[in-house]
Amino acid sequence: MSSNDIKKLPVIGITIGDAAGIGPEISLKAVADEKVRKACRPILVGDLRHLNAVCERLHLALTFVRSGETAPADTAAVEVFDTANLPSNIPTGMDDATTGKAAAECIEAAVRLCLNGRIDAITTAPISKKAIALGGYNYPGHTEFLAELTGTEEFRMSFFAGQLRVVLLSTHVSLRRAIELLTADSLADLIRFTDRELARLLKRRVRIAVAGLNPHASEQGMFGDEEANEIVPAVVRCRDEFGIDVSGPYSPDTIFLRGHRGEFDVVVACYHDQATIAVKSLSFGASVNVTLGLPIIRTSVDHGTAYDIAGKGVADASSMGAAIRLAADLARHAAG
Repeated sequence: MSSNDIKKLPVIGITIGDAAGIGPEISLKAVADEKVRKACRPILVGDLRHLNAVCERLHLALTFVRSGETAPADTAAVEVFDTANLPSNIPTGMDDATTGKAAAECIEAAVRLCLNGRIDAITTAPISKKAIALGGYNYPGHTEFLAELTGTEEFRMSFFAGQLRVVLLSTHVSLRRAIELLTADSLADLIRFTDRELARLLKRRVRIAVAGLNPHASEQGMFGDEEANEIVPAVVRCRDEFGIDVSGPYSPDTIFLRGHRGEFDVVVACYHDQATIAVKSLSFGASVNVTLGLPIIRTSVDHGTAYDIAGKGVADASSMGAAIRLAADLARHAAG
């Protein structure tokens, strides 16, 4: 690939995540993948000295160039926005304030680059919520952190896995609280949000399916009344008042497979594990976390820091590669 061809590719900023986990490893393995390099021009956002050390340990044939010094001349060079925020010795496989703070600073740097137009999208390696809290950043996770950095009030977690796309009504709350959060108004708001954001990303009208809460979507009231009292009114309102192509509730034990087969463009899930169990069972390693509603494109892996295998060189980078390629695809769509 020529230098001119490389310059035409979407520029994806890749935050290396928690350095005590597998983030740097999967970031480096992903950018070493020819499929990733053909899809975008990657820029790693993280500590260059640490990335060099990890690259050497993994025996990867990569060379690095600092952003702003010399533009990469060929596909063998990887650009790095050097945050220079990690000491030479860091803990591995555990929550730590130093690595947590560094991970959060990488996210801040990547958002600035994106808002300033220097990169087209962001892909994030996993962070530890506890570690960033130890480092002085009090957020439940990436999604809320990114929303504050971009001044976004309405945002949602979603997962893309080929034809299966899932948007979540609630995320990191107890199951009891998730059921309390399921109301006709909250669900109608989510359906409208999903219709708007997916149509914007996919550049077309979308078909939305809504999962039921109870087994078999309550079997006409035999196993609960949330479907009749909350879900059906929301679906009918969005369809009749706003002209949205939405239907449901569907039995949650089959609707995600139907979405996976392309019968719907997106499935609205009632709570976190209802969505993520289905997504990860059907497409683990190929699914991508996408934050909807942000003024920037952000994708991420479908797994965590994997402290138990950190530093062993055995981490699977397939989800990271899928996340980077999806970010590139979405950036191309956004550019028209």
